[in-house]
Amino acid sequence: MPLPLYLLAMAVFAMGTSEFMLAGLLPDIASDLDVTVGTAGVLTSAFAIGMIIGAPFVAALARDWPRRASLLGFVLVFAAAHAVGTVTTSFPILFATRIVAALANAGFLAVALTAAVTLVPPDRKGRALAVLLSGTTVATIAGVPGGSVLGTVLGWRATFWAVAALCLPAAFGILKGIPAGRDEDEATGRPALRAELAQLTRPQLILVMLLGALVNAATFGSLTFLAPVVTDSAGLGELWISVALVLFGAGSFVGVTVAGRLSDRRPGPVIAVGGPLLLIGWPALAMLANEPVALFILVFVQGALSFALGSTLITRVLYEAAGAPTMAGSYATAALNVGAAVGPLIAAATLSTEARDLGPLWASGLLVAVALLIAFPFLTAITARRSTEVLR
Repeated sequence: MPLPLYLLAMAVFAMGTSEFMLAGLLPDIASDLDVTVGTAGVLTSAFAIGMIIGAPFVAALARDWPRRASLLGFVLVFAAAHAVGTVTTSFPILFATRIVAALANAGFLAVALTAAVTLVPPDRKGRALAVLLSGTTVATIAGVPGGSVLGTVLGWRATFWAVAALCLPAAFGILKGIPAGRDEDEATGRPALRAELAQLTRPQLILVMLLGALVNAATFGSLTFLAPVVTDSAGLGELWISVALVLFGAGSFVGVTVAGRLSDRRPGPVIAVGGPLLLIGWPALAMLANEPVALFILVFVQGALSFALGSTLITRVLYEAAGAPTMAGSYATAALNVGAAVGPLIAAATLSTEARDLGPLWASGLLVAVALLIAFPFLTAITARRSTEVLR
């Protein structure tokens, strides 16, 4: 894999850390800015909504810009938003910085997903995507727990400063590693924006975006409420929450890496085998949550299966959207973040049921079941290779 891919992944690591780090910082933020924890929680929603809306909007805005300029600009805006967030004493201003950061993140990821597949041969899109998404999985392994520790020791503002600082080497890497100017395809012509948006009327593209959103909703629904499963259902101390999160992140890294080698050439087996295993895993985790050893093993396995299946489906989005060379990344980003926003809402609704802390795990199983019921009648169509259509 070319070096620029890893430079893009570094930026994705910083942005992934920012997206998920608030889970451990909300009480500190609420106390410092004199708001309730519930009010501070809207910072998470603001980021997710900004990602969903921002992906297609910002990608359309930046489609006429050279890719290096776009990527560099998004990283610097993202860093600036965190710098402003660290010095403000106003919750509305902090809220605004999260929206700006989300828009920058969405724009960066949309352009980076498109740029990544242009750096490799047409039949290696899945591996390129795996490298790029490894930044997110490493964020869940190291960035989020590290940010939580830093916030505990030095306060939440130190974590925001750290994320801003992480953007600087990523910006330097983009400046040095991504070619300047426009790509050859941009010089010779590309589809009009209307033609690229028209790709969203294609049933197969809508189908794989829906499946990706459902699987990601299951993933983030359970991940968001994993802490009470560890402390209440398993009866473990708060320290073990970080252990569970690291195991889930390690599993996700393994899943993305393995799927990256299969999703281009053999996506069918990943979906046909990984899907049912993921479906079994969520209720199994719910039923064995009171057994710590089984809990941690299944957390690792579910992390691997969730990201293997999810990244494979997102790769299929890039294949199906090959007719939208500048917008395909935004479609994949939107699908990911619709799931990330909707999943926790569905999971939260189950907490007041008889299932209580285990409700999100059962909800995740139901979401995966719905995805598989939709997917299997169309499996051949979903996994059909489109090697003659290349994102450029």
